[in-house]
Amino acid sequence: MDADSLETYDPYDIWKTSLGFQIKNLFNKNRYVGGVLAVSATLFDMLNQRRRLFYEKQEYPVVRAFAALISLNEYKNSQEAVCLNVAKQHIDWLVENRTEGYKNYCWGINIKLPVAKDLIYPKNTPFSTNTPYVLEALIAYYKISNDKAILKVILSVYAFLEDDIKIMLETESELATSYGPFKDRIIVNAVSYSMYSYALLLDFLPEQSSYIKNKIQKMYNFIKNNQNKDGSWFYAPLDNRSFIDCFHSCFILKNLIKTMVYVPLNNGDEVVANGYAYVKSAFFDSETDLCRRFSMSNKPSIIKWDLYDNAEMINLALLLKDYKFATIINKSVKRHFIKGEEIYSQINYLGKRINRNTLRWAVMPYLYAESKLSHYVKQN
Repeated sequence: MDADSLETYDPYDIWKTSLGFQIKNLFNKNRYVGGVLAVSATLFDMLNQRRRLFYEKQEYPVVRAFAALISLNEYKNSQEAVCLNVAKQHIDWLVENRTEGYKNYCWGINIKLPVAKDLIYPKNTPFSTNTPYVLEALIAYYKISNDKAILKVILSVYAFLEDDIKIMLETESELATSYGPFKDRIIVNAVSYSMYSYALLLDFLPEQSSYIKNKIQKMYNFIKNNQNKDGSWFYAPLDNRSFIDCFHSCFILKNLIKTMVYVPLNNGDEVVANGYAYVKSAFFDSETDLCRRFSMSNKPSIIKWDLYDNAEMINLALLLKDYKFATIINKSVKRHFIKGEEIYSQINYLGKRINRNTLRWAVMPYLYAESKLSHYVKQN
């Protein structure tokens, strides 16, 4: 993966503009008035796909994290020094471009984000859902390079989790952490990311092992106890207007699986099995061999198919060694989302591919999944 600028357009570009932000913020406060304006903005975005007027490319930390992980995978497979050098350039970028205004190392998406009537995340907000991707890349690079400067950054991420991510709910057996660096909202996949981050850090903080494992177990209990009988999770379990979608469900399952590499979780295999059975039955469409976006939606959309859902389902299937299923989806992704050298992130209800080469959403997650699947195919 080239280490030059990874600036990219994004499906969220319309909402990053000043007017788009105001429309989205209004929608969160008044769905009727805001909805009319949101439809108008969406139509403009459809007409603006090629020229991208008023939109600006930007770098996203998660894109660099995936680029580093892909380069490190290539290095492991080839042992070519150039791959490790490229990974280092991505890692150096991440270290240099941490979220400003925080003592500890952390990362977000660098977008001003209105998510609810009374909740707007400033542009420089770090998130519990983005920082783990960077942490995973940092640790993967450190284990190969033994670069002591990276160790300092890794330990600083632990301080971020301890000092900046807040406790939203805690009992003797359960723990739910915040999405951002203040008491904001309880989101299941965000809790799962914090859980996985602590698991990643266990090897670096042996003196904190009991304390960290206890936190992991309590976060796991929260996730397990909020799993529905059918194996699903609501995105926001305490919100009666929540939804159930594919890629966030995959996030939760991936984080559970990867956490269990470090820490045994009581009935964890059963929780994962039930969740995986749900996502396969609820989201996979056998006519197209693609994954649907929602099993329960809370707002309308012009998007019928999304690369993100399919990329994350491939990643999840690979973790569970369900290579046949991963291969089926990947072949369909190539047919539906890729045209020549271009990768599109979404397909609307008119059957038109939109959002070309938008790395954050979801080209890089797909390329990461595809690189892992390609390695499996080569080995077999």
